[in-house]
Amino acid sequence: MFRDEARIEVAAGKGGNGAVSFHREKFVPLGGPDGGDGGRGGSVFLVATPELNSLLPIGRRFRYGAQDGEKGTKMLMAGKDGHDLELEVPVGTQVFDAARGHLLRDLVRAGQRLEIARGGRGGLGNARFATSVRQSPRHATEGKRGERRELRLELKIFAEAGLLGLPNAGKSTFLAAVTAATPKIADYPFTTLAPQVGIAALAGDETLVLADLPGLIEGASEGHGLGHKFLKHVERCRVLLHLVDCSPEADTPPEEALRVIEQELERFSTAVAEKARLLVATKVESEEGELRAQALERAAGRRALRISSVQRRGLKELLVAAHRAARADALGA
Repeated sequence: MFRDEARIEVAAGKGGNGAVSFHREKFVPLGGPDGGDGGRGGSVFLVATPELNSLLPIGRRFRYGAQDGEKGTKMLMAGKDGHDLELEVPVGTQVFDAARGHLLRDLVRAGQRLEIARGGRGGLGNARFATSVRQSPRHATEGKRGERRELRLELKIFAEAGLLGLPNAGKSTFLAAVTAATPKIADYPFTTLAPQVGIAALAGDETLVLADLPGLIEGASEGHGLGHKFLKHVERCRVLLHLVDCSPEADTPPEEALRVIEQELERFSTAVAEKARLLVATKVESEEGELRAQALERAAGRRALRISSVQRRGLKELLVAAHRAARADALGA
């Protein structure tokens, strides 16, 4: 199982101290108290963004702190508030209190913002303590400390793109061709018994997290084969890449392979059946393979992307299309 977690400590800023000061100017030697209040300490927020697909960036550091508030000054001038700190995390991040273990919030929507540590209040200046009886108070209060918490972050999304198809559809070969993952590859069913995850590098700093899921068979929605274990993983992917073997040596005709997978997804749950899917014709390395890919398109009533992982053809186009679909799902979440 692919687990994307991070453990961090966050500290909000301390409030600034209040000031002790008395008004002084020419001809006013005994002015009243004019010490200002301290500024509020900055708070720490977590913000869900579709621009990230992993907790690795935030996990590179352990401690994060917001800015302290500034102390008050004379002439009733309050200190500046400390700047808030916003930490970006991927959409789908679950936030746990590490000490108590309970879930604080599940950040499931792009732009969702959670105040995780509140900044300390600023101290009061001595002007706040002046009364008709006590007209020259000589004390102020200190700013309060900001909240401090240790958090455990867990990315709920299993992967951005999940590879599904009948056993030997070419999923593991594709994953090995586009990422640094090293899934077990062999010419017999259920080579992949547990999900294998890899990260494909795209243009610039963009990446795509892919999961090679265990092969699906007819009756999986009823628990046959790897059954529900497989389908639970499917629920956690943003977009599904349905790979169909179109080589002349394929055990199952493309049209039949398509029917089996589509039927099992629909039987399992409506939510899974309605997930964004890209149809992919694999092992298209000959004229006969192309004809089988065309037959697949006719049966599906939609376009099928052609790839050959061995010849490395069509891989970039597929990754770009999958990345676009995954981002669209994240923004619409």
